[in-house]
Amino acid sequence: MMDTPTFSTAAVAAPHRLAAASGRNVLAMGGNAIEAMVAMAATIAVVYPHMNAIGGDGFWVVREPGGRVRAIEACGPAGAKATIRRYRDLGYDSIPFRGADAAVTVAGTIGGWALALDYAKSLGGRLGLSDLLADAIRFAGEGCEVSASELRTEPNEKAALWAAPGFAGTYGFDGKAPKAGDIRRNPKLADTLSHLASAGLDDFYRGDVGREIGADLERLGMVVTREDYAAYRAVAREPLRARLNGATVYNMTPPTQGLAALLILGIYEKLGITGREGVRHHHGLIEATKRAFRIRDRVVTDHGRLKHDPQAFLTADVFAREAAVIDMARAAPFPSVSDPGDTIWMGASDASGLTVSFIQSVYWEWGSGCVLPGTGIVLQNRGASFSLDPAAVNPLELGRRPFHTLNPALAAFDDGRSMAYGSMGGDGQPQFQAQLYTRYADLGESLAAAVDSPRWLLGRTWGSTSTSLKLENRFDPEIVDGLLRLGHEVEVIGEAYSDGLGHAGMVVKYPKDGRVEAMHDPRSDGGAEGL
Repeated sequence: MMDTPTFSTAAVAAPHRLAAASGRNVLAMGGNAIEAMVAMAATIAVVYPHMNAIGGDGFWVVREPGGRVRAIEACGPAGAKATIRRYRDLGYDSIPFRGADAAVTVAGTIGGWALALDYAKSLGGRLGLSDLLADAIRFAGEGCEVSASELRTEPNEKAALWAAPGFAGTYGFDGKAPKAGDIRRNPKLADTLSHLASAGLDDFYRGDVGREIGADLERLGMVVTREDYAAYRAVAREPLRARLNGATVYNMTPPTQGLAALLILGIYEKLGITGREGVRHHHGLIEATKRAFRIRDRVVTDHGRLKHDPQAFLTADVFAREAAVIDMARAAPFPSVSDPGDTIWMGASDASGLTVSFIQSVYWEWGSGCVLPGTGIVLQNRGASFSLDPAAVNPLELGRRPFHTLNPALAAFDDGRSMAYGSMGGDGQPQFQAQLYTRYADLGESLAAAVDSPRWLLGRTWGSTSTSLKLENRFDPEIVDGLLRLGHEVEVIGEAYSDGLGHAGMVVKYPKDGRVEAMHDPRSDGGAEGL
């Protein structure tokens, strides 16, 4: 059911209502959009633990009121003991998704919060960590109700997840999965967040919390070490950008798939599709996705190990070349293997026009499942995207950052509007972004309609091994029939609003009257709040 968008002078959007409320509270205290986002990131890590945690990674794209756009890469590298030989000697053909051997990389998201807050101060931010982390500390210590989204989520490799060290004791209730109305507390995590609020975020890597993390990593026999944490810092990056009709669109650099998200939009535009939302619109986006993923899969790797300049692919000539290959009368084959993922996207824009697009994740639901006993932190399993083939595009190597599906998007329109938008959903993220952007920017749909409208996903989603084109069952039958006639392997799923097709959101700042419009997905447990 379509929600009503929020119209304000400053607003936030998040996939859980408590995170949105944390962001609004910070804006009400005089905080800016970056500070609001840190508060939201902390709260969402507590109340939506199946989708993200402080033991995961994060990425930021931020547009200043004057128009400058910056990005923050907060993803950790593989640990000192993470070698192909080690995993081969243990009998693995690939890196496992659950358990101690799945926790391959340093958790980077807290480093991103720290770098973002330094940036916020340069823009006039003045709130302290005690203000920003207060809600998260309270929810972890006093408890909060298990979300409806978590109750709906059927995890992959469920037995291995529940067998992971510390998982059942932290996320279970008397050894069983939660049920509606259950209140979860994580006192160890509350203590960790409280300590960070007083000691500073750097303590996570180089202080008391870092020492606790290091001791637990060693105790559990993990490949990441205390020294790996002590050496880690998030990095400021220049975002990727693509020029479209009437807007410049930004996204994150490798190791994320931000390149694919921008390629889809650029290629689609060169197809010259006009008119209403119909078969040609969706076919064009689907075929542009296939072309974009081909480039992504051979280009995207650790930023420090790139063999190609990703920005060189975001030109009118490349867009036109790729569009020329697309047959508007027939679907191309799609043999690629898609990558599922559980993530949160959030957006914020304040009265000054500072606009933030942010994404935070542990990769699979609950990541590795490993909960560190001293700190209550669940660790991600993002390192599972490394290959044990040394000749692969993204092989496991000491200090290498894994491929990330995470990519926060931001658009600056020529008329002065700025828009943060994005979604969770692994390989679906750039596909969902393209559907949101084109519905709003090209087809003229409202923010509410763009987020609410039925979506499709090319590839796998939770619990599925098929790479079919999956459509929510609210699509017009004429569109479904038209896609079938074009040769798409269509699968209409039995849901009107499917979790597997993204928890998306959009925040738009309008220049003339200063208002902000924000909308979050009815598929999630969140919403939008503003002042």
